[in-house]
Amino acid sequence: MAVRPLSPRDERPPVVRLRAFTRRFGDNTILDALDLDIAQGEFVALLGRSGSGKTTLLRTLAGLDAVAGQEVRVPSSRAVVFQDARLLPWKRVWKNVVLGLKGGDLRAKAEAALGEVGLSHRVNAWPLTLSGGEAQRAALARALVREPALLLLDEPFAALDALTRLKMHELVLSLWHAHHPAVLLVTHDIDEAIALADRILVLDRGRIIAEERIAAPRGQRSATVRTLRAALLGHLGVEAPAGSYADVVAFPSTPRAVVAE
Repeated sequence: MAVRPLSPRDERPPVVRLRAFTRRFGDNTILDALDLDIAQGEFVALLGRSGSGKTTLLRTLAGLDAVAGQEVRVPSSRAVVFQDARLLPWKRVWKNVVLGLKGGDLRAKAEAALGEVGLSHRVNAWPLTLSGGEAQRAALARALVREPALLLLDEPFAALDALTRLKMHELVLSLWHAHHPAVLLVTHDIDEAIALADRILVLDRGRIIAEERIAAPRGQRSATVRTLRAALLGHLGVEAPAGSYADVVAFPSTPRAVVAE
């Protein structure tokens, strides 16, 4: 895998900074002296096994857990999109988008945000009439209407079918390009992380144990996937040959082909 030099984006002051951040619950250390920087406009993916501390870290960055006495810097304008869209079923879609906002022209703001995610025709719909993909689009609109400096994505595509997930990937990238927030995507999907992120972090037992930067432009990462996927799986404790997912999966009795480098 090629490691790219720092770009001007990487040299910007970080909008997120944690230094030696520790979180304990009783005798269990969930995050252990963790250091993290995310630059303005950077797209970072976070991988980790269940119980590695991903959710605790996201809750910290979202401001859901107290951080008194520790060095944590996050922007005041931040938004979270969860795996579940979390729309209130008794409010129409546009009212869900601007829920909690104050000021005038809320309907216009909601319509503009819904238009950006391709839901202009669902402004007055009830949430229960939306498909899974439409519900996640509405959740994205609700996040972006707040103009966050930090957008936190907590496995927002995990419950979607494969085709809808691809469309959502393209939508997220177009919205990121248009609005330029820093993004932290928490995911279990290595291929998703490689396709979307500038930088991939692997969290294990409360510490970042690996960092991979991707040199190839989005849409031109096939060669990168072959070696990077195996490296990331190795960091996650899974031994696999270099290659795509199709190269990795085989019947137990079928020898895997060696992928030529």
